[in-house]
Amino acid sequence: MSNPRTITVRIPRLRRLRTVLATAAAVVIGAGVVTYAISRPTIGRAYDRVSTGSRIAESRCGPIEYAEAGEGPPVLVVHGAGGGFDQGLDLGESLSRGGYHVIAPSRFGYLRTPLPADASAAAQADAHACLLDALKIDRAVVLGVSAGGPSSMQFALRHPDRTAALVLLVPATYAPRPDTAQPKRMTRTSAFLFDTALRSDVLFWEASKVARQTFIRAVLGTPPEVVARASADERARIQLVLERILPVRPRRQGLLNDATVVSTLPRYELEKITAPTLAISTADDQYGTFDGARYTAEHVPNGRFVGYPSGGHMLVGRDAAASAEVNAFLKSAARF
Repeated sequence: MSNPRTITVRIPRLRRLRTVLATAAAVVIGAGVVTYAISRPTIGRAYDRVSTGSRIAESRCGPIEYAEAGEGPPVLVVHGAGGGFDQGLDLGESLSRGGYHVIAPSRFGYLRTPLPADASAAAQADAHACLLDALKIDRAVVLGVSAGGPSSMQFALRHPDRTAALVLLVPATYAPRPDTAQPKRMTRTSAFLFDTALRSDVLFWEASKVARQTFIRAVLGTPPEVVARASADERARIQLVLERILPVRPRRQGLLNDATVVSTLPRYELEKITAPTLAISTADDQYGTFDGARYTAEHVPNGRFVGYPSGGHMLVGRDAAASAEVNAFLKSAARF
């Protein structure tokens, strides 16, 4: 007689469990549907934005997406992680308005530039040269930002006769460490963002809204408190940068490649860089570019370093000053 009693007790429990699970699943699905519906217009506009304004150069190194703005001496703007030609145009806006011809490529794995088998910094530098060949440009300033720094430095080393000047903004570069020091590793938060939010436009959009402070620190490499104290114009600029990482899906291959390249950076032969070089960084850059930028400038024969005590990776509150430094440097040092 014990078996019927056991059955009559377990069935309600099983039913309650099924009800709880079904309710939880409905909530998750419902939240996902709502998130998708809310984010869809923003993501759609992001895809519309990157689907126009660029061209494909069929170079000897393969297809390279690029855009151009302004007239004057050429400046190749090499974007950072999470970028593309659109980020390059934004970064070069003050130059294109100030009398320079900005060329903004999408690096390997970003937007419409494919990721080749060899996606090293050296191969990317040669692809920069291939793009200049396709555009019939003999010599250019190379401005490398963040993860665009390694290929910009390689360009100066591999194509010295084509480098009018080298500018490195918060660059990913080698810096020596004491023997006991551990290499700088990606935080668990950043690793989570790469493994989850960067897989999906919708996830990225949602996470950037729910965990904005975390995104500012982990993705933009800037202390959130620095942004909070900044002017309204600067806060708007940072918000725009964050939004313009969308669409993230067609940038994912480039982001993953950057993570590989930057985490294994060797010391380049800095003493062989002949181009006038300017390196700029901030002491509180969450990506730790300050020491590497200073070390690079100290070892390039014609190098100069400008360091700010704060501003983070996004140069918050320092953007205008850094732009003025770059413009003054190019006017005095670029060798066209």
